[in-house]
Amino acid sequence: QVQLVASGGGLVQPGGSLRLSCAASGRIFSINFMGWYRQAPGKERELVGGITSSGSTNYADSVKGRFTISRDNAKNTVFLQMNSLKPEDTAVYYCNADVRRIDNFSPLVKYWGQGTQVTVSS
Repeated sequence: QVQLVASGGGLVQPGGSLRLSCAASGRIFSINFMGWYRQAPGKERELVGGITSSGSTNYADSVKGRFTISRDNAKNTVFLQMNSLKPEDTAVYYCNADVRRIDNFSPLVKYWGQGTQVTVSS
């Protein structure tokens, strides 16, 4: 089995910063795409952004220029640096990873972390 554990959420004032981490563990051969999603109360889960194994990133328009995604392939960990936070960034943040468990012929399986709460409020 593969587990993703997210951490780093909390309460921050508008304009502040937070850094989320998500570490994958278990039987892992390789990880392709790693992504961050968020879900605010009463809203659909939305993609924040993601990063490929080679380091290419993409972001939702709402976070471009404020959020940065990076990863440490040796530690199977993805990071989300969030700057200039706004109240509308308040949500539960989830990470996911597309994992090959055995070798390059293994199917890609998507795993999800448990979510970490980010609250932006004065």
